[in-house]
Amino acid sequence: MARYTGPKSKIARRFREPIFGPDKALDKKNYKPGMHGNSRRRGKQSEYAIQLGEKQKAKYTYGVLERQFANLFDKAASKHGITGENLLKFLEARLDNTVFRLGISTTRDGARQLVSHKHILVNGDVLNIPSHLLKPGDVVSVREQSKSLENVNNSLSKRKSFNWLQWDGDSYTGTFLTYPEREEIPEKIKEQLIVELYSK
Repeated sequence: MARYTGPKSKIARRFREPIFGPDKALDKKNYKPGMHGNSRRRGKQSEYAIQLGEKQKAKYTYGVLERQFANLFDKAASKHGITGENLLKFLEARLDNTVFRLGISTTRDGARQLVSHKHILVNGDVLNIPSHLLKPGDVVSVREQSKSLENVNNSLSKRKSFNWLQWDGDSYTGTFLTYPEREEIPEKIKEQLIVELYSK
């Protein structure tokens, strides 16, 4: 499956959560999309449907393709610790997500584009692979030629701080200090449902 490029509000409404960021459509239409709107009768979801929905929500939230997601799950399952939490830690360690968390971009899509267009350095070298997994101590920075980009500076003016990341605004440099703990990750994802889905 290719990366989803359709209307994001439709996906956000499906999960009834602003998974792509603030969305006015959720306020106007706080029900799932569909031809008959809110009047449509919806039966009780099966256990499988609930688990699949949670996996799809995680995929859309982090912008990960099916095969990438499955590979990350296998990596999380083979690592010591709780599989679901490991999975979220690896998703947070992706380069595009870290660029987003550092505040260099306001969205993960924007962060992915910055990485792909070679505006981002990792440990001093250009790295244009959004799915690259960072390790504790890795340094992420904006290329010298890209520090004047208007969208980067606008985004940095609204940045939030996270305990597992360190940011130096003078040098446009951030450090991935450690993998975040589950309680530090703000995403509303029930990772145990994803584990149960893959365990079948």
